[in-house]
Amino acid sequence: MTFSICVREPTNDGADGRRFGVAVTTRLPGVGRLCPFVSGNGAIATQSLVNVDLGRRGLGYVDKGLAIEDALRALLNADDDVESRQLHGVDHEGTFAFSGDECRGWFGHREGEGYTVAGNLLADESVLEATAETYEANRDGNRPLAERLIDALAAGQDVGGDRRTERSVQSSALRVVSATEPTPVAAYDDLRVDASEEPIAELRGTYELARRGHAETHGTADEDGG
Repeated sequence: MTFSICVREPTNDGADGRRFGVAVTTRLPGVGRLCPFVSGNGAIATQSLVNVDLGRRGLGYVDKGLAIEDALRALLNADDDVESRQLHGVDHEGTFAFSGDECRGWFGHREGEGYTVAGNLLADESVLEATAETYEANRDGNRPLAERLIDALAAGQDVGGDRRTERSVQSSALRVVSATEPTPVAAYDDLRVDASEEPIAELRGTYELARRGHAETHGTADEDGG
């Protein structure tokens, strides 16, 4: 998989709660079924030589109260292909990011206040820098988190994204879950574009339509900030 961002933020509803989100894109189809894992307690992305079990089991441990660093480090320590893995995420208190030495370049990760970004097979380091900087620049605004996650992906794509430009079929996905109301997740906070030549633009368009549909169905726009 290519590049992704995991985020923890306070909710905008006045409660002492958190929301978690993941957004990811790659030059392969169907990234949404493999990479992002989110609950009301954390967000994890597993990529490079993908091991879905790292995301699934990691989130399960976090849901049971284990710190994300302890949960993901323990899973990696038991993984025979650890040096080909990329794994990162956030929980209520901490962050964790790992890139094995056998990931394919350019690869790397970055941890910030309440977020992590990671990628492999990238044009260069600027992809992660643009993704992180765009998220940071928009973090304190009132726009929904899902919308800002799409902006972060788009910024990384605009400076080169996945270096495999010969591959036209791409995909993207996002998921946002609030700790105060983890289920059901609104449709506009759980979206996938499984096969497209313009997956981020399509993800944005689908998000906007889903928000409009939600407002039309419920008679009002959701003002929680995503």
